[in-house]
Amino acid sequence: MSSSIHEVNRLKHAPQVPGVLPLFHTRWSPRSFTDQDVSHHDLARVFEAARWAASSFNEQPWRFLLGTRGSEAYKKIYDSLVPFNQSWAGKAPVLILGATRTKFSHNGAPNPVALYDLGAAASYLTLQAAALGLATHQMAGFDGDAARKAFNVPEEYIFGAVIALGYQGEPDNLPGEQAIAQEKAPRSRKHLGEFVFSAWDQPAKLG
Repeated sequence: MSSSIHEVNRLKHAPQVPGVLPLFHTRWSPRSFTDQDVSHHDLARVFEAARWAASSFNEQPWRFLLGTRGSEAYKKIYDSLVPFNQSWAGKAPVLILGATRTKFSHNGAPNPVALYDLGAAASYLTLQAAALGLATHQMAGFDGDAARKAFNVPEEYIFGAVIALGYQGEPDNLPGEQAIAQEKAPRSRKHLGEFVFSAWDQPAKLG
């Protein structure tokens, strides 16, 4: 059964909770993208948001490899994706590969929260994108060794995820029934009591 962008978004958007920014409930991760390019101005704004994420010792260990459609960087990131992700992500006008430095710059000691900090920056990026009317989808399905070789990334950096970014497309434009079914599937989240504890496995009292 065919579904429009509006119908899918209505299904995916969570009920609003008073006092919580609506953006947190409306952002989700579509796989269908249009051919519309993203302006350099808007790309600068999403990375500006990532720039101000918190990090241990203000290390800002994250690095983002930016590929725009038609660029060599885009092809390198796309080539590193697993086949399923290639089947839909090649429509997105922007592919971004996140990496993070695992050693502190001020003393060379291991940074045990480098990946955590990269995740925080990526989260800021995706929320700013949503505020601009852009869609993002983050992917773990890529070959890190291939990406490291293609970009000559030093060993002290580890990868996080690839982010497809662009404008949301019609769900039925996705290749294959699996991707279309995932696009139209209802979205769910755990209840607060399942992950906010006062003691281990004991829900904290909230509200």
